[in-house]
Amino acid sequence: MKFLIALWILALPLACSNNTGSDEYVEKSVAVDEMDLGARSLDDNSIQISEKQQPQKLIKTSFLSFETQDLDKTYKDLASTISKYKGYIQDDASTKGYNQISRRLVVRIPIEDFQNTIDAISSNVEFFDTKQISSKDVTEEFIDLEARLKAKKTLEARYLELLKKANNVKEILEIERELSNIREEIEAKQGRLKYLQNKVSLSTITIEFYKRTTETGVTKSYGSKMWNAIVSGFDGLSVFFLGILYIWPFIIIIIIAFFLIRKWIAKRNKK
Repeated sequence: MKFLIALWILALPLACSNNTGSDEYVEKSVAVDEMDLGARSLDDNSIQISEKQQPQKLIKTSFLSFETQDLDKTYKDLASTISKYKGYIQDDASTKGYNQISRRLVVRIPIEDFQNTIDAISSNVEFFDTKQISSKDVTEEFIDLEARLKAKKTLEARYLELLKKANNVKEILEIERELSNIREEIEAKQGRLKYLQNKVSLSTITIEFYKRTTETGVTKSYGSKMWNAIVSGFDGLSVFFLGILYIWPFIIIIIIAFFLIRKWIAKRNKK
């Protein structure tokens, strides 16, 4: 009997230590998985790049500015060229200044027809005020995002496996919290990838064309000038009478003072 009691006492600490180990199970398993995934994702990425050369990812943009004599005809010609190369007008804005009317188009064109579109537009323009073409290489960022996204999705799958093996509510909550953070990172990287894919597949061409105009004043006839003079004179007379109404107290004071001084002078002369 004493032996059984002693054995139970020795087994009690071991049972407690097993419970503590279950609480640390998620953290240790996750840490090992993250290290393993990080190493393997780097190895897989390097092997993939070395075995197969990734296609170059370029974001191409252009800005064109020129003068035209017919805005409507130029717009129709541009719209026809854009439609021919399967592009579309993303933004269309018109402005009018003192001696100039201008129109600005933002066009999206498939990258394979980018240069063809530029050449087609250039064939109808005698001189460009500005002709700028640029490209940005995003291949490295593209590959990095794809590799990181693949690693995050693999890590998400591992967490889902751990979630099935969770023994208590605490472990479930910890795993779900980590899953939420991972999914946010996945969505952010997917959004960035989608943005880059759109910019790479469709190039942007900004076209600004304008027409100069001559602003002249309206010639007035002699009769209209006389009538304007009469109206101005009437307005001046109205202003004069209004001014008198504003200073009428001073006028009364001046009149009374004038009569008093005159009366005083008359009395003095009689003496």
